[in-house]
Amino acid sequence: MKYLLLLIPCILCLWVPLYNAVEPRLAGVPLFYWLLMVLIPVSSLFIWLASKVEGSDA
Repeated sequence: MKYLLLLIPCILCLWVPLYNAVEPRLAGVPLFYWLLMVLIPVSSLFIWLASKVEGSDA
């Protein structure tokens, strides 16, 4: 289960059709940059969840 949680952010980063567009722009910034800024906390959340699922054997 923890490996699945770690795999999700990797798939989101590598899924090129998700961010392969210049439009829409938010505050003049292309979608690609906004998506990267959103993926940082989302990835952190998934890493935290994976560590909680793993338990205290680390």
